[in-house]
Amino acid sequence: MDPILLFFLFGLAAGLLRAELRLPSAIYDFVSMLLLLSIGLKGGVELAEQPFLSVLPDVLVAIVMGIVLPLLIYPVLRHVGRFKRPDAASIAAHYGSVSVGTFAVAVAWLATREIDYEAHLPLLLVVLEMPAILVGIVLARGFSAKMDWTSIGHEVFLGKGVVLLLGGLLIGWIAGPEGVEPIGPLFFDLFKGILAVFLLEMGLIAAAQASSLKRHGLFLLPFGTLVPILFGSIGTGLGMLMGMSTGGTMLFAVLAASASYIAVPAAMRISVPQANPTLSLTASLGITFPFNVLVGIPLYWKFAEWAHGAG
Repeated sequence: MDPILLFFLFGLAAGLLRAELRLPSAIYDFVSMLLLLSIGLKGGVELAEQPFLSVLPDVLVAIVMGIVLPLLIYPVLRHVGRFKRPDAASIAAHYGSVSVGTFAVAVAWLATREIDYEAHLPLLLVVLEMPAILVGIVLARGFSAKMDWTSIGHEVFLGKGVVLLLGGLLIGWIAGPEGVEPIGPLFFDLFKGILAVFLLEMGLIAAAQASSLKRHGLFLLPFGTLVPILFGSIGTGLGMLMGMSTGGTMLFAVLAASASYIAVPAAMRISVPQANPTLSLTASLGITFPFNVLVGIPLYWKFAEWAHGAG
């Protein structure tokens, strides 16, 4: 098993056993920033070698997917899960958006096996942070003249995760491969080490959500494992339609299958304060994130292999 996954399992076990282990918040914030900047920089360097117009169709597909996915599961959450409207909308927004941590693990998984993928996937990661948030807000509140779209727009487009990813992309794109070479040891060579520390903390946080499963697990457990498989298969099909390689198809499936636990919770807290954040975080971070990291990523690779083999 990949050592970075063992870090996650270590954190998960330590959290479940209630060990006195927790990263200081400043270190966790620093590691998160490095992770986001590293992904952005790598994508920007690769984008510097190709014209933006060539990736525009894929950007549009990603935006449409980010709108459609939360709309697919919102009725299920309302009528099967019987969640209140704000809670159903918030959970749907989490699953329509993306998980940077899951994407980073998938990138490391491919790198370990020396599998290439399309350079603009980090750009699609940034794009997919946003549409589901807007859909979730509209589902929860409807269109209203009283909505503070300025505050909502600021949280969606200027949230920390989006700014760091987009900033890294722009820096890598402007500087190019030679320009970022001096900072490569920190952002590229140490990427797996940074990711391992991040996953250790993610394991601890995921364990903290376990108590919520006693109240909501009967619905959230199957929901949090079946929805990623469904969305991963949709992402696989779209990756094939966009003409991506096997590695790129797998990463796009990961984008579709993952659920946000950074950008969307912050946006929902401001825009839909009546939604219960425990429900969303239990599903996205307590169930779907561990499932994707331990089971989903190899599964989506099989999806991509099958799709390309069948094609």
